[in-house]
Amino acid sequence: MYSSSLADTPLVREPLHAPVAHLIRGGITEGIHYGSVVVLDADGEVRLQIGDIEAAFYPRSAIKPVQAVAMVRAGLPLDGELLSLTAASHSGEERHLAGARRILELAGLTEGHLRNVPDLPFDPVVRDAWVREGRLPSRLAQNCSGKHAAMLYTCALNGWPLENYLDPGHPLQQAVAEIVEDLTGQRIAQVTVDGCGAPLFSLSLHGLARATARIVTAAPGTPEARVADAMREHAEMASGSGRDVAALMRAVPGLLSKDGFEGVQVAALPDGRAVAVKIADGANRARVPVAAAALARAGVDPELLAEFAGEPLLGGGREVGRVRPVRSLEPLAGADRA
Repeated sequence: MYSSSLADTPLVREPLHAPVAHLIRGGITEGIHYGSVVVLDADGEVRLQIGDIEAAFYPRSAIKPVQAVAMVRAGLPLDGELLSLTAASHSGEERHLAGARRILELAGLTEGHLRNVPDLPFDPVVRDAWVREGRLPSRLAQNCSGKHAAMLYTCALNGWPLENYLDPGHPLQQAVAEIVEDLTGQRIAQVTVDGCGAPLFSLSLHGLARATARIVTAAPGTPEARVADAMREHAEMASGSGRDVAALMRAVPGLLSKDGFEGVQVAALPDGRAVAVKIADGANRARVPVAAAALARAGVDPELLAEFAGEPLLGGGREVGRVRPVRSLEPLAGADRA
């Protein structure tokens, strides 16, 4: 279905984004969100593309399922909630902190070994509670702590150095880079540092969709299938209570989805149909409805996606408009439904 040979390195250029959503207020287009969208068929062929799906970009946290696969391939023995947390951009709820502590305990390590950036919890309600209680930023509360704890555990299991596990030349990060190229089917264009301090590998939007499709279509028991199963079965551990990406996975049977900062989202169905979205200005208010529209274009029943249609625009406290995906994202008549 999907070739494992590496394609050319994505081009580093200013992305040729196109309109993907309109802000309609009182029947007039008040604003336009630009971005890029790719929809893949189950056989990996591009069903729809908008904007620039081949330019190099940084997928941010949307690459975490791939990083988790790399760690499982390197011997990480986690499953269930803790493996879901490995691929998480979590909200900083107590269960997330407890899970990260548990991963560190399994490795014989402590929070002091983490090298991610201390932060307050990502969820605004949880964060406000921390501030009221006088709690300070911590590495455990930072939304990538599950991934970092799992990285340390993987290093400990392999006898790799712990102090510099975030160095791009470290054996762990070299193993991650290898799996990024394997699953995306393309060479990494550039490497930078993500917000949490981990290496971040550039790829194309097309490559991101392809990698996620490969994860969900992998044979049972493989590292890819273990990651997909863990994230789908424990969606709140991969995100948090009330988060849209968890709600989306609950709403669409078998769907694997991951969001990332700066308006990135990827999702794939069990048969390999996949979508990837990048909103140029990083706006979540466009990311959610555009991702839902892309899934409908891929064949998901629009009724399952109704709650993700976009937040209303208010005037005087009442709805006077809405964020609407562009017409080219509307479902095709008579399309197969999932």
